[in-house]
Amino acid sequence: MKSYPINIKPFGEYAVLLEWPNRVEEDILYDILGFVEHFKATNASDWETVVAYNSLTLINNRGLIDFDTAKEEIEQYLATRDMSKTKVKSYLWEIPVCYDLEFGIDLEEVAKRLNLSTDELVNQHTSYQYTVYGIGFLPGFMYLGGLPSSLEVPRRAEPRLKVAKGSVGLAGKQTGIYPQQSPGGWNIIGNCPISLFNPEKEKPCMVSVGDKVQFLRIEKAEYDLHKIEAEVGIYQLKKTPLNG
Repeated sequence: MKSYPINIKPFGEYAVLLEWPNRVEEDILYDILGFVEHFKATNASDWETVVAYNSLTLINNRGLIDFDTAKEEIEQYLATRDMSKTKVKSYLWEIPVCYDLEFGIDLEEVAKRLNLSTDELVNQHTSYQYTVYGIGFLPGFMYLGGLPSSLEVPRRAEPRLKVAKGSVGLAGKQTGIYPQQSPGGWNIIGNCPISLFNPEKEKPCMVSVGDKVQFLRIEKAEYDLHKIEAEVGIYQLKKTPLNG
């Protein structure tokens, strides 16, 4: 396992920020997740962890922290961890999306801009597995990396005040799903009928950082059916373990 230089900095009175090299890479992400598993094994009740791209925020649940003491403790874990014995559980999720123009309100415009037909755009979008690099902006909003360069398109010049729940969008090098209605500036190409975030559950977001997502194209009739199935609680997203 590759070793990375890690910068440890104070992050307010209750938290510490750990920064890996400033690059978007799966190896860096999984190195962070491996450290989290190792660290939580003995510190689960003391620290809350937030992973995003190349950083890890440790928030102390005991209250105010002494940064020098916390830094020394973290450095000890970094020095003694055995990554060969750390297993990070991750899954590939298959997420249904309807790309009909009723939902893909920017689909034709984006396809024209990328010099693709709408079918070519959808085929490319559903052909890749995307890595979940972070969850934020909105509760349950997944930042998905791994978008092919052929689908890269800038954010909209004028964000919308209302983007529908379940909207699937493109922005820069990323794709993502809006977990609830909100303002947003991503280019909307489809909609997912399944709610991926439920604040009433012990784990509100079923997908975790480090998981992968692949989109499955469905027709409008399937969309309507899956929406009903999800509302009554009988729809189950397909997930496949990635590491045994």
